[in-house]
Amino acid sequence: MTTEHNGPALAGTRVLVCGVANDQSIAFGCAKAFRELGARVAITYAGEKALPHVKPHADAIGAELLLPLDVTQPGQLEAVFDEIDRHWGGLDSAIHSIAWAPKEDLQGGLLNCSAEGFAKAIDVSCHSFIRLARLAAPRMTNGGTLFAMSYHGATQVIENYNVMGPVKAALESSARYLAHELGPKGIRVHAISPGPLKTRAASGLKDFDLLLADAARRAPMGELVDIMDVGFTCAFLATKYARRLSGDTVYVDGGVHIMG
Repeated sequence: MTTEHNGPALAGTRVLVCGVANDQSIAFGCAKAFRELGARVAITYAGEKALPHVKPHADAIGAELLLPLDVTQPGQLEAVFDEIDRHWGGLDSAIHSIAWAPKEDLQGGLLNCSAEGFAKAIDVSCHSFIRLARLAAPRMTNGGTLFAMSYHGATQVIENYNVMGPVKAALESSARYLAHELGPKGIRVHAISPGPLKTRAASGLKDFDLLLADAARRAPMGELVDIMDVGFTCAFLATKYARRLSGDTVYVDGGVHIMG
């Protein structure tokens, strides 16, 4: 997206993309889309095991920062923002694409989910977004945008989505409340709800291939979305063309969510 006189729509803006696992992850699609629209990009990865799967792709798109981030480890999120302060001195957008639940709690059905597993899923997948917003907001001195990745299972029962349904519902609600609290500062907040995608994170869901096939069959557009569809939607919402949009859950699923 470009304008005839102003160049790329996000030229020079600074975006933090949290949760890149590899070149097939939603977060990487976001990082690549923001770069295509002229943004400067910082990327986080979960740990040393992920680094070889992330660094070549971060280098390929010209990411300026590549930082470790395990949101379960005290101080790591703060360390990311310390690096942003040193390198950029501020921030314009931040994308949270981090979700996790213990396998036994994810695959065992909600009724059998342990209190400990539920708490871990909420902390990693939802409250870490609140912590991210708390750190990002003071650095968005000219306003900005925050994004959290949700899924249709937040509002509808999706077979085998289990504990992540309530967790994503909490995430979408958190995005709305943060939009309310941060609106006076010119900071807009969106939950993004992509259709099912072939990502490593999704592979932990039981019978995920069946979910993909069903989504493709039911989508009014007749096909699944990809990571760049999600990325360009976020990038658009970060531009001046979406300056009055905030607090929504935005579906990027080819229309699957409208089907009964």
